[in-house]
Amino acid sequence: MKQSLSAASVIKRVRGRLTHELHTLPVLVLEAHSACNCRCVMCDIWKANASRRELTRGDLEPHLESIRTLGVRRIVLTGGEPLLHSNLWTLCDLLEAQDVRITLLTTGILLARSAEPIARHVDEVIVSIDGSRPVHDAIRRVAGGFDRIAEGVRAVRDLSRSIALGARSVVQKTNYRDLPNTVAACRALGLDWVSFLAADLTTTAFNRPVPWNEDRRRNVALSSTDLPHFAAAIAETERLHGDDMEAGFVAGGSASLWRLHQYYAAHLGLAEFPRVRCNAPWVSAVLEADGSVRPCFFHRAYGTARQTDLRTVLNSDAARAFRQQLDIRHDETCRRCVCSLQLGLRSNGRI
Repeated sequence: MKQSLSAASVIKRVRGRLTHELHTLPVLVLEAHSACNCRCVMCDIWKANASRRELTRGDLEPHLESIRTLGVRRIVLTGGEPLLHSNLWTLCDLLEAQDVRITLLTTGILLARSAEPIARHVDEVIVSIDGSRPVHDAIRRVAGGFDRIAEGVRAVRDLSRSIALGARSVVQKTNYRDLPNTVAACRALGLDWVSFLAADLTTTAFNRPVPWNEDRRRNVALSSTDLPHFAAAIAETERLHGDDMEAGFVAGGSASLWRLHQYYAAHLGLAEFPRVRCNAPWVSAVLEADGSVRPCFFHRAYGTARQTDLRTVLNSDAARAFRQQLDIRHDETCRRCVCSLQLGLRSNGRI
C-alpha cells in the first residue's frame, strides 16, 4: 500500500478544502461495539452497557464502496471495547479487502484471548494505561486489570514482532501524581510509546447525554492546589525519563505534558487554552454502531448512514455547511479539545 497520496489525490484534497466536499478520507473511526468492560472514573461509556449495540457485517457492507472511493487508508476500531464484538474479525476481513490498515483501541483486558486474530488482522494496538498497577486498577475499577493487560501484550508480542503496541493515558485528578510511574510502567510492559491526554470536561462525548455539571468536573479536573503538584510530577518525569522524552517514547516529549498543565490551568481561568491544530473534519470521520456519522468524537453527528452510504452523509448539505462554518481557533468545542488530529497531505493516516 502506498504511504503517501498520489498527485491526483492531493489535488482532490485541495479542491475539497475549497468546496468543503470530501473526496478523500485517510482515517475512518468505527465504533465496533458500544459497551465497555471497564468502569472508568472519567468516562461514562460503561453506563450504557445495558443498551449495548455493535456494528454488524450488514451495517458495514453498504459503506465498503465509500471506503474504497474515498481512499480510506486507516480504520480505527474503537468503542466501548471493540474486543467485546461478537464477530469483529469478519468485519476485519471485509476491511482488509479494501487495502486498509487497522488500528485497535482497547482497554487491553481481552488482549490475551484475542491475541491470535489480532496478530493476523491488526497492525497497531493502542492500550489504555492510566497509571502504575494499583492506580490503573483503581481508576478502571477492574481488579487485576493491569496484569491482564501485561499478559495480553506478551501474548501479542509472542505472535508478532511487527505490530506497533502503544498506550494512551488520560491524566486527571486521581492519577496525575503517578505520572513518572506511568511512564515506567509502560516501558516495563514493553510498549513502543505512550501518549498522554487530558480528560474531556465539557462535551457530550463518551455517552454523556448532557455535559458534566460542576461537581462532576471537580471530581476529575485538577484544582488550583493540584497544579503545583502536577508541575512537580512533570519535572520528576523529566528527571527520571529524560531519555524517553528525547527518544519519542513519550509522544510529544515534555511539551505534551506541560500542555496538559496549561489545559487544566485554563479551565480554572489561570491560563489560555493551548492552541489546537486540527483538520479532523476534513481528513477523518466517526461511524458509530447506531449509524451516526460524526466529524470527530466531540462534535454532533452530521446525520445517519442507516439508509444511505457513508460518502453521501459526509457530503450532505449539513456536513459541508458544518465544515464551511467551523473555525477551529474560536469554536468552543475545538478550543477545549483533548484529542485533536492533524494530518498532512502526505500522511499515511497513522494516528
